[in-house]
Amino acid sequence: MKLLHSLPASNFCGVDGVDFAKARVVVLPVPYDSTTTYNPGARNGPHAMIQASRNMELYDEELGWSPSDVGIFTLDELEPSMKSPEDMMARVESAVAEILEAGKFPVVFGGEHSISLGAIRAVNEEHEDVSVLSIDAHGDLRNEYEGTKYSHACVMRRASELCDVAQLGVRSISKEEAEFLGTASNVHTFHMHRIRSEGLAPCIDEALDRLGDEVYVSIDLDALDPGILPATGTPEPGGFSWNEMLEIVKAVSSKKRVVGFDVVELSPIPGSPASDFTAAKLAYKFLGYKFKPGD
Repeated sequence: MKLLHSLPASNFCGVDGVDFAKARVVVLPVPYDSTTTYNPGARNGPHAMIQASRNMELYDEELGWSPSDVGIFTLDELEPSMKSPEDMMARVESAVAEILEAGKFPVVFGGEHSISLGAIRAVNEEHEDVSVLSIDAHGDLRNEYEGTKYSHACVMRRASELCDVAQLGVRSISKEEAEFLGTASNVHTFHMHRIRSEGLAPCIDEALDRLGDEVYVSIDLDALDPGILPATGTPEPGGFSWNEMLEIVKAVSSKKRVVGFDVVELSPIPGSPASDFTAAKLAYKFLGYKFKPGD
């Protein structure tokens, strides 16, 4: 007997009965954190986001509609590869490529930030002129870290080898990364101290001007201030507020053609679900801005 008020345990937003053929959005959970270097646990992030999303109101009072109406299909969690980080990136790339081939909009839930590279590669193959907007506290521009070029600390360096990259909110980089930024012509980094000095809105505008019409957005949750979202592997003080993050997401959705996005680096804190809910709500708000009626 089906219990009253039961919700599908593994579906984003708790929506049931979504036909893959009719869905416009496909969520890919990737529970992987093999190269994590500080607080482990990001492998539990996708499940935590999906569980928290079951408790959201699906009607968006700001937008005046329910973004879930576009049809959101949630895949089973992608089995991690323990062979190597490079092998895992290939696995993510293959999965996202299948989503794109089916004509769906991909949303990837991490897991650590390294998995974003697989999605970026797939989107780069599907579209002719994709660029990347990275919202992150860290540069992630090391060429190699702890013996691999596919660490979470290298993901935007690898992305820059494929396309233009703009970064918003960076407030922690290494000397190596600073030197790289001095020579990289296609990586445009807006450090948090500059954003605080010049204002967020003009920095968003300039960042988006550096990118092409089609944009993949990668959201590392440590871009948010740890007072807003403490449950992440490498928290950094001085981050974005909730409303500032929404301002960024709203701007890129209205000014560019967003072709996919990810939300990564949630490392859930047992007994403290606020961060899980914040991450889930952010993904849902992004879908609302992306697919708002009339666009």
